[in-house]
Amino acid sequence: MSNFFGSQSESSIAGSGLRVEIRPLMRQVYLWMATGLLVTAAVAVSVTTMPALHELVMNPTALIIAIIAELGLVLALSFGLRRMSPGLAIAMFFVYAALNGFTLSLIFWVYDLGSISVAFFTTAALFGAMTVVGFTTQIDLSKYSSYFIMGLIGLIIASVVNVFLRSSGFEFIISLVGVVLFTALTAYDTQWIKRMAADPTIEADGSLSMKMSIMGALKLYLDFINLFLFLLRLFGGRRN
Repeated sequence: MSNFFGSQSESSIAGSGLRVEIRPLMRQVYLWMATGLLVTAAVAVSVTTMPALHELVMNPTALIIAIIAELGLVLALSFGLRRMSPGLAIAMFFVYAALNGFTLSLIFWVYDLGSISVAFFTTAALFGAMTVVGFTTQIDLSKYSSYFIMGLIGLIIASVVNVFLRSSGFEFIISLVGVVLFTALTAYDTQWIKRMAADPTIEADGSLSMKMSIMGALKLYLDFINLFLFLLRLFGGRRN
């Protein structure tokens, strides 16, 4: 299968005596994820610098429509991916990344740039560290999947409840749990991608491989974005 780095062969990274195979599908996953993050960042910055887009994102109706569309795209990719063409899956992923940039632009009016920068670089460091853990650990993280699902459900419920409670103490706890959960999910999803990339039936099917690389990219993209947002809420300095 061809890949975006122009090589059919597997490569490896070495560190602390560990040698990890980097398969073509895994390279594609990280390329799609990184490109998606760049699209999100570009759209968010564009919204902050263009008055017309600024007014649009401040419109509650437009914001709600964008959030519903994001949810619909994630559900469609998650449950209908195998029935899609690779081109459609790629297009939907980038539309989602752009919509996410539109909604996330609000953080520039809520938090100062220093806090956003610190949260981003902390996220990058944690994400990178847990990616290495996911690649190298001999522990089967899939056996903890039920705990991750319960944690996500609990986190969503707690966040909804706090919309009405507006408790700063409860928000701190939610943010702390969110950081821990998505840090662990980064390692879990990385291990899932590693195993998927090692499946010869997927790697032999170019169309399926492309679609699964989009799914892997979406998983890691969501881990990165949520980790960033929870870290920003945890120690971000709000604008006065």
